[in-house]
Amino acid sequence: MPSASGTSPELSAHHKRARERGVQPIVYWVVRAVLQPFLLLYFRTTRIGREHVPKEGPVILAANHRSFLDPFVVAICVRRPIYFVAKRELFERRWQGWLLNAIGAFPIRRGESDAESMETAIEILGRGDVVVIFPEGTRIRTGSLGRPKRGVGRLALESGAPVVPVAVHGTEHVRRGWRIRPAKVKVRMGRPLTFPRVDKPSPSLAAEVTARIWPCVELQWEWLGGLPPLRKAAVIGAGSMGTGVAALLARAGLDVQLGSRSADHAERMRAERRNADHLPGIDLPEGVAPTTVGDIELAGVDLVVFAVPASALPAAVGSVGAQIGERTAVLVLAKGLVPPLGKLPSQYVRERVKARAIAALGGPFHAGEAVSSGASAVLATTDDAFAKQLGDALTRACIDVERSRDVTGVELAGCGKNAATLAAAAASASGENAAGAAAARVFGEVERLAIRLGADPETFRGLAGIGDLMATALAPHSRNRRAGELLARGVPAGEIAGRLGATAEAVDTVPQLTELCDRVGCEAPALESLTGLVEGRILPSRWIEDVRAGGRAAA
Repeated sequence: MPSASGTSPELSAHHKRARERGVQPIVYWVVRAVLQPFLLLYFRTTRIGREHVPKEGPVILAANHRSFLDPFVVAICVRRPIYFVAKRELFERRWQGWLLNAIGAFPIRRGESDAESMETAIEILGRGDVVVIFPEGTRIRTGSLGRPKRGVGRLALESGAPVVPVAVHGTEHVRRGWRIRPAKVKVRMGRPLTFPRVDKPSPSLAAEVTARIWPCVELQWEWLGGLPPLRKAAVIGAGSMGTGVAALLARAGLDVQLGSRSADHAERMRAERRNADHLPGIDLPEGVAPTTVGDIELAGVDLVVFAVPASALPAAVGSVGAQIGERTAVLVLAKGLVPPLGKLPSQYVRERVKARAIAALGGPFHAGEAVSSGASAVLATTDDAFAKQLGDALTRACIDVERSRDVTGVELAGCGKNAATLAAAAASASGENAAGAAAARVFGEVERLAIRLGADPETFRGLAGIGDLMATALAPHSRNRRAGELLARGVPAGEIAGRLGATAEAVDTVPQLTELCDRVGCEAPALESLTGLVEGRILPSRWIEDVRAGGRAAA
């Protein structure tokens, strides 16, 4: 039966032993004698800053948590026994619980306030021993470090013990299934931090102390080569999408430079704290600094966002690409193909920028609505660490993020929904049936192209495909929808951008999709017909006839 505190008698017995008796000396030193040479040799463990740990008296070792090995790796950096928390599930087997308790572990209930574990840690520190605490609260296996809980601040204040910031790097690569691989492991310890002792500190005070401790852990982590958090971003392109993403990143806690092509436009945004030209009604957060693209300071920027149409991507990459460092990540927002060779935007950027990771954003993500009331999006990248980093940031900004490794599928789904929207609008003058047929045929052909190029068919059936298509088709101010309506009225493709005051990416993308289908041997009669309409080789009336017939119009 659970005790009054909510802990079972078995777990309470482990707490009592850790408080009153400590480690079992024979078991502890035998286990250490076996583990220490193994950890040092097999993982080639590097230990830096061991001199910063006091040789006697209470000490809190505040460390990041990547692997089950972390307590043991930290333990071999200290010449006396350490005590650490372990999830209560590990104590369910009696022999395993006894062994863990004998070498210094005591149980904790993860995900909830565990007063008994805190009391045990305070009593251990009170008798002058060492406690390892993982402020993140759970293992963060990829990306940069997680956000700390305030428990470490409370423990430091109630015990008065010095806090040594510790970073462990490399243990996340050790385990693959049941196999333990010889990955390189590094540990670095910083100078101890001291705080005045306070009885029953308030939650706000504990959080403030935690906020002082954690940057010191991050400093050790980054010194070891760990992935830094996303702190600063630069957005290239101050249209509606660029402005919206800049606002969301600032909401997530980043300092954002929003780059416009025009100095006058940047000055107006600074003065009005709005982008009245492209995203009226949305105030720019304090964390957004409007500037010109040429004045963006890329040194020290963690994230660069290319928020320009695919047709403008070569110029944007040419202007800043050489300044993007190897530790900077890139997010590409273009939904189209890059001329003249019809490359996917992320592929184009990857070939020209030495970024550590590149991602694309797909899904029904409309900038104004995303800022004002949230949105859903698909974040596509093959870099899991970057996916977690940026996905977590967007989640903090109230965006529902779906993560995908199918970059080709997500980007071609964006192309497909734009092309299908253009086709539907161009055919809508002849009725809803014609519009539906046109959209279905074009979207289906782009899906077949994507599958030929290695994409997952499920991508087109999900948020990045059908979800985005529905949102764009229903949006009253969709540029691609309006472009299709203009084509149906006989307006030449070259005049559409001027009429709209913005780029409709499908107008440029459809001919490139047709060329790409031809290069890879994928039949696309609907795309070929739509290309004829865009290029002015067939009349709108002939385009409608072709849609109804399901064939190919003559050029």
